[in-house]
Amino acid sequence: MDTRLTAEQGEIRRTLRELLHKRCGPAELRTAVDSPAGHDPLLWSALADQLGLPGLALPERYGGVGCSVTELALACEETGRSLAPSPLLATSVLTAPLILALGTEAQRAELLPRLAAGTRTAALAVPGPALTTALALTGDNGGFAAGGGRAGGVQARRADGDWRLYGQVDQVLDGHSAGLLLVAAHTGGFTRSRTLLFLVPGDAPGVVRTRQTALDATRPQGRVQLRDVGAELLGAEEADVLPALAALGESAAAVLACEAVGAAERVLERTVEYVGQREQFGRPVGSFQAVKHRLADVYVAVQGARSAAYYAAWAASPSAASGSSAGGQEERAGGPALAQALEALHLAAAEGIQLHGGIGFTWEHDAQLYFKRAAGDELLFGPVHRLRDRAAEAAGLFTGGEVAV
Repeated sequence: MDTRLTAEQGEIRRTLRELLHKRCGPAELRTAVDSPAGHDPLLWSALADQLGLPGLALPERYGGVGCSVTELALACEETGRSLAPSPLLATSVLTAPLILALGTEAQRAELLPRLAAGTRTAALAVPGPALTTALALTGDNGGFAAGGGRAGGVQARRADGDWRLYGQVDQVLDGHSAGLLLVAAHTGGFTRSRTLLFLVPGDAPGVVRTRQTALDATRPQGRVQLRDVGAELLGAEEADVLPALAALGESAAAVLACEAVGAAERVLERTVEYVGQREQFGRPVGSFQAVKHRLADVYVAVQGARSAAYYAAWAASPSAASGSSAGGQEERAGGPALAQALEALHLAAAEGIQLHGGIGFTWEHDAQLYFKRAAGDELLFGPVHRLRDRAAEAAGLFTGGEVAV
């Protein structure tokens, strides 16, 4: 692994940081999260038109830029710095890769160019207690069922040769505003129980969507109700969905880890700047040794998390996967990297609130937004101890309660 950024990667980072600095400041951020969509459509258009961000990791033949997960992760590190609310995670990280992996050629040709151009957004609607169950980040997803057991979740049935969906999915990222829904549904009853993926237009008859109140307002979520809705099966009926979801989990975790690192680095920078200006007993607070030690601990945590996140992004790219792991086993670096990055962000945000003093606890200051991002991401994609437990299990670290040798 070469840790140096290429000229193209450096340019992506520089250009995106400049654009977000101009278009996604604190005032713009708060205005965007209070809007019905939960993001600024003009900013999304700028990210798509000027940088091609939605199609960064999609092949050129489908209108994408042709880069890898590594470049997408580096871009999300910059969006994490500003907590930029956008459909990027739901559209380009969670949904488009599944369409690329499982869709028919006709479906790819129809859907991916519009997603890459940013003219259409998408959301992945996965029923169940946690999205990480389906993505195999906190456990083996072999037992995952989109129907939620005997009842609940989303059920799919055939009617006159067409597929019909009914059920409900909560906590769908951008589910209230996405133009396209990719819904995981249960079919086959109990004897031939299967999970399949279906394409549903967001404005299809029978689809009822409601924006939910979320801890982290910069990640808007919606509840999706499907009332006997017509749907199109993604790919072939014989397609094995669960391995595709597990593979998506690795790349998504790497991207989320880089995003968390970007947020942690930014809140650390803001805290360092503040303690250098705030005076107590006639000297800057940042000159006190205890404050220096606390900030040094945060810096070490952020840099360690960055190394893990970059490695996970590199390992998730096709070039790394083709040459990888000992014993022929696929390396799962995304979960541990995400766990480390979430811990670093939580530490950086908590210390930022403390060291900002009384102002750090107010709604008017941005420190609370970073803390909510850390807590919200752990609720959505964690918790941290389960991410690490799954990584240890997948690596065969423990067998029969003893350390494997």
